[in-house]
Amino acid sequence: MKKPRAAAGSRSRHRKQSSSQEGREKRALSSSQAKPSGPDGLARRQEEVVLQASVSPYHLFRDTAEVTVLRKNLLSWYDLEKRDLPWRRQAEGEMDLDRRAYAVWVSEVMLQQTQVATVINYYTRWMQKWPTLQDLASASLEEVNQLWAGLGYYSRGRRLQEGARKVRGVKVNTGALRPWVSHNLEPSHPNQVIEELGGHMPRTAETLQQLLPGVGRYTAGAIASIAFGQAAGVVDGNVVRVLCRVRAIGADPSSTLVSQHLWSLSQQLVDPARPGDFNQAAMELGATVCTPQRPRCSQCPMQSLCRAHQRMEREQLLASQSLPSSGDVEECAPNTGQCQLCAPPTEPWDQTLGVANFPRKASRRPPREECSATCVLEQPRAVGGARILLVQRPNSGLLAGLWEFPSVTVEPSRQHQPKALLQELQSWVGPLPATRLQHLGQVVHTFSHIKLTYQVYGLTLEEQTPVTTSLPGVRWLTREEFHTAAVSTAMKKVFRVYEGQQPGTCKGSKRSQVSTLSRQKKLSPGQKVLDSFFQPYTSAGAP
Repeated sequence: MKKPRAAAGSRSRHRKQSSSQEGREKRALSSSQAKPSGPDGLARRQEEVVLQASVSPYHLFRDTAEVTVLRKNLLSWYDLEKRDLPWRRQAEGEMDLDRRAYAVWVSEVMLQQTQVATVINYYTRWMQKWPTLQDLASASLEEVNQLWAGLGYYSRGRRLQEGARKVRGVKVNTGALRPWVSHNLEPSHPNQVIEELGGHMPRTAETLQQLLPGVGRYTAGAIASIAFGQAAGVVDGNVVRVLCRVRAIGADPSSTLVSQHLWSLSQQLVDPARPGDFNQAAMELGATVCTPQRPRCSQCPMQSLCRAHQRMEREQLLASQSLPSSGDVEECAPNTGQCQLCAPPTEPWDQTLGVANFPRKASRRPPREECSATCVLEQPRAVGGARILLVQRPNSGLLAGLWEFPSVTVEPSRQHQPKALLQELQSWVGPLPATRLQHLGQVVHTFSHIKLTYQVYGLTLEEQTPVTTSLPGVRWLTREEFHTAAVSTAMKKVFRVYEGQQPGTCKGSKRSQVSTLSRQKKLSPGQKVLDSFFQPYTSAGAP
């Protein structure tokens, strides 16, 4: 992305603002303990020198002419092939540096662990509602959660707002939702760092990472390069894949050694004249051409420089001559021992994968399994129309601050679920009439680290006096209000079971499986609903 040119009359004003901003950042950094400070620029350069000295040239770019060709080819391709995305248009057309950085920040946070197609609508609605940092800082957390609902990884939205408030200088109370206040500022000066930012975004990758909550090395580099033109490299999942293939890095990319090497490569390659465009081009290439499966090598602007492609052609030639695989060691030729950046000998070349042999897939721990009983409690005769009960989750942990149907963690066996769930309901609304609690089905929802099975129950208060409550964190909503409330995708699936609608599937990084008993036309004896709160449903085929 080419940086917009500032008007000539405004250049001196920008220089004064830049000088003032640098002073604010230095004061903020000297007084802030916002984060444990990572390696500074000198330490990182020393780290890169040591790393490169211990790595075979096979995995490096030692020829400056090769780097020049790579930059030229990649940027030329990007100028012709880049997708038209709303955050790119927003940043390209914005002259105000703070607003430009804010637009980039929002997009980068939303794109973490989430597909571009999903993000577009959320990003557009977000920027329409809160076009500036000041607008976001003035919003309530409830509003943020409501707009973020369905996008997943809800702490991202909360941290965005925390960062906006920090930049603007909003005075906020300390607490679980604002750890950068409670842990990082001196008690005698509770708003010192907040005020020193002066309403302006930090201008460098280092200060962005150190001063803003939830901003890591990648996000800081993306904002600094795209919004402020700093030659800061970035490494995300797409860049990892591109670099591992271009330099035939077959070792586990999640290991410390490989991660350090990839960051070193990204910093070496980033184009100082167009750093933002270069970083976006590398990510774009990984997302659209150098994809995990079935990469389109014939359309890749870096094919001539790609060691993975060279290895694939060599392996194909050997296979056609019925010769054994050569392995990277012939090209890599480490001085002593096994190269730490090559694939281990236990993982031979797979001819069917081609360049997709790189990068090596990191082993992942399976998510832990949990079970929860949840109940949709409805008052059909409530004043103003039927209403359902929602309660608010704690301000920290999974789905912090979102609204949900009353739920309780239970054992997978449904033997004691009704009793535990009834006690949970009564803790919110008081004594309930002795009516029938129905088991309706289940929703299996997989978060990044938890596979959570919701056993779904329904309770309708027919012909009863409407239940009211004045407890905080409790709401009675209409069905229409529920669909616009700050609730998770899992709760929407639970409600879908309650309504007896068709099951659906979560998109993006979350997967959902819904099963329902209530929709079947004819129930077998083992599938009949509960006869009472304390006589659980049992069946030989029960999950």
